[in-house]
Amino acid sequence: MTHFNIYGKYEPTLNIILDNIISQIKTYNDMEVQKSGEKAYEHLIYRVKDKDSMLEKCTRKNLPQTTYSALHDIQDAIGIRIICRFIDDIYKNIDYLKSLPNLKIIKEKDYIKNVKPNGYRSYHLIVEITAPYEDILGNNPGKFFAEIQVRTIAMDSWASLEHQMKYKHDIKNPELIVKELKRCADELAACDVSMQTIRNLINAEN
Repeated sequence: MTHFNIYGKYEPTLNIILDNIISQIKTYNDMEVQKSGEKAYEHLIYRVKDKDSMLEKCTRKNLPQTTYSALHDIQDAIGIRIICRFIDDIYKNIDYLKSLPNLKIIKEKDYIKNVKPNGYRSYHLIVEITAPYEDILGNNPGKFFAEIQVRTIAMDSWASLEHQMKYKHDIKNPELIVKELKRCADELAACDVSMQTIRNLINAEN
């Protein structure tokens, strides 16, 4: 059990900032439904990282277990995952996020076009959010970080399975499972492309 709140006085601020960005993403979804009748995404998952997890991450990265480390050196205290039905929806969500005036892209990795060797596919952003609250450096408006991952349902299912594999230490035949996961990732990716193609053909007919 955590006796030290690594987020300190900033914990309520993190929750407010998370609520605000989620509200903006939901607004985009509402606009898309109104415009085309189709949702911008299927699921939205979000959280402020558990305090124990943040303490553990500081240790893993050889950082002091301080609020400064949690809010400045590590940039995923706020985490958001947008899960879409189709590949095109991923890039539309990314374009929307980039259009937000209070949000600046700090890091960007497209693991869909540049797939990881193990088959992992997803779109990752580290963003800096400007908000009317004091940050860890004493600035107001302050700057706060969030990690945003955008992926399809198939990519998310695969990532969940791969995550289990990574953190379970008593697995028999790990080499076989890694090989099967890679094969599965490639098959799911092919399915995602086929689904996108079918959707494009349907929309072209209309």
